[in-house]
Amino acid sequence: MDRFGKIYVLSDYGGTHDPFMGGTIEGCPPQIPLDLDQIQLELARRAPSDHFTSTRRKEPDQVQFLSGIQNGITTGEPITFIIPNIDVKPNPDTVDVIKPSHASFTYKMKYGITDNSGIGRASARQTACRVVAGAIAKQVLKPYQIGIEAEMDEQTREILNQIQADPNFDDTVGAKVNGKITNLPAGLGEPVYDKFHARLAYAMLSINAAKGFEIGKGFQAAQMVGSEFNDIQNEDFSFNTNNDGGVQAGITNGQDVLFSVAFKPIPTLKKPQKSINFEGESVTFSGNSRNDICVAPRVLPVVEAMAAMVVLDFILLAKLESIS
Repeated sequence: MDRFGKIYVLSDYGGTHDPFMGGTIEGCPPQIPLDLDQIQLELARRAPSDHFTSTRRKEPDQVQFLSGIQNGITTGEPITFIIPNIDVKPNPDTVDVIKPSHASFTYKMKYGITDNSGIGRASARQTACRVVAGAIAKQVLKPYQIGIEAEMDEQTREILNQIQADPNFDDTVGAKVNGKITNLPAGLGEPVYDKFHARLAYAMLSINAAKGFEIGKGFQAAQMVGSEFNDIQNEDFSFNTNNDGGVQAGITNGQDVLFSVAFKPIPTLKKPQKSINFEGESVTFSGNSRNDICVAPRVLPVVEAMAAMVVLDFILLAKLESIS
């Protein structure tokens, strides 16, 4: 599916080798003043840059809004936008290679695609569309003073510092990103199939290269006992700890929502790899400078964007329920 959300909905299209990508945002409330420059700044955080982990592909990611915004204010109609692809240069040396841990084989099996020119939809360039929708969601959420931020964890930062100091490094590395949502009201989320953290996990695991999600103590909770994990409350209903990560029984409890996302290493690397081609023949191939070394730091605005869309969706749902 190419849609995300229930009330605040992003539908997007296009891939890394197409002339442009774009999308439609439905459900954005009317009369919301938007800072278009701030949206572009969010895109600049995700766009290729001079950072040593970034692809050498040059894409300004300049968004063009076609409808739904008039004089910088939302109209309530669907917001449509496009983002041109400027530097489209498919690698002819790898077009016939089934890249390990990539979309090559699964797209072949699902869609019958027999070369990598047809898997552009699997590219992380699609996340630029998410950043547009997330940047708008952040601005809609401004009156609620909800904070949303993502950062690399310390171990990831340390590994990247070591890589930067090694001129011979020719591989790729994974990353862990920590997210925090502050000033979130209690009561968002549903208790069974539409838990707040279930929707948040769904959003995060839909990001390219995401392989793990945890909220609060997450996997560490599996080694704890209840007496040390439980978030005990005081007589004023305040909490002494936040091991649940701000969500209990699928519903936000008013504490900060704390979560983490694990990302695998980028599949395409500069060092030679053995694989097969689409005919099943053995090949050896290597990538070029048009692939990232690590998803961080460019994935940080994507994580924030997806979190913002989840939060706004639940808030709009809560408003709708209060009316009915």
